[in-house]
Amino acid sequence: MCGKPTARPGRGRPPVYCSRSCQARAYRRRRQPLPAQGNPLATRPTDVRARQRRRIAEAVWRIAAEQGLDAASMRRIAAEARVSLRVVQYHFDSKHALMVDALRLLHEENERLAQGRIPYDMTEPCALLRAVLDEFLPLDEQRAFALRVFTAYYARSLTDPVLAEVFLAAEQPLERLVADIIGVGEAAGSTAPGIDRVYEADLLVSGAVGLGLDVLHGRRSLADVRTVLEYHLGRIFPDAIRTPRPNPAPDPRRPAIPTTSPAPNPRRPPVPTTNPAPAPQPSPRPNTGPNTS
Repeated sequence: MCGKPTARPGRGRPPVYCSRSCQARAYRRRRQPLPAQGNPLATRPTDVRARQRRRIAEAVWRIAAEQGLDAASMRRIAAEARVSLRVVQYHFDSKHALMVDALRLLHEENERLAQGRIPYDMTEPCALLRAVLDEFLPLDEQRAFALRVFTAYYARSLTDPVLAEVFLAAEQPLERLVADIIGVGEAAGSTAPGIDRVYEADLLVSGAVGLGLDVLHGRRSLADVRTVLEYHLGRIFPDAIRTPRPNPAPDPRRPAIPTTSPAPNPRRPPVPTTNPAPAPQPSPRPNTGPNTS
C-alpha cells in the first residue's frame, strides 16, 4: 500500500502491508467517504496530519526537557500528548523515527523563531554574529526549553549510535554559518589580521553552548556570559566594539582596598614630612699614647 517492498514468506500468502501502521493507514483510508462529483479528491488534510505529528513531537520535547529521553517510551509519549498509542504508531513507524522527526521539528521551530528575532544581515557581520550567539543562550523561556531538549538529545546520542548519526551531523551547519559571517567581515577588512575563521567559529559555537548550560545550572549570570562573548567578539572585530569591559563585582570575602589615605591614628606621633637634622656626633679623642692609669 505504501510502496515499500515486503518480504516474501516461505509459505502462505504474501503480505499486503509492510507493517501494522501501514495496515492501519490503509484501513482509515478505506473508511473515508468518496468525494462528490466534480470535487477534487478529498483525502485527509495535510495540515491536520502535520498538527497531529507536531502535538506528538511536543510531547517528546517536554519529556526530554523534564526527565530525559530515557523516559520517553511510546506509551509515555502517547499519555503526554493525550492520544492513544495506536495514533502514535499510525504517524511514526518506530520510536527512532519519532525521535528523529521530533528533533527535526525542533530545529525548524528554532530556525523560524531565530529568523524573526535577528534583525541583521551580512552587511553587519559583527552585529549578526552577536545575535546568532544570543540564540545559544537561555535568554527567555523558549530558548531555555530548547537548550534542555538539545542537551537530552546529546546525552542520549552518547549511547545511541543511530541517533548520533542524525543529531551530530558531520556538516556542522552552525559552525559553518559562524565561519561564513566571520569570512564576510574578513573580506570587508573589519576583522583582526591573522585569525582563522574556522577555528574561531568552533570556539565561539562550543563556548556559547557551554556558557548557556552554565546559565541553566546557575553557575554564571547572563551578564557574565555576555561579557565573555563580547571579549571574543572584540578580539575578532576590534574596530566594531569599543565599549570598555565592566569592572567585576567586589568579592565580599576579600577586604576592600581603600582608594584614599587612611585617617591618622591620634595615639601615634605624626611622621615628619622632611628629613630630620642629623644628630651631633662626639668628636674623636686624640691618641696620645698608651694609657698609664
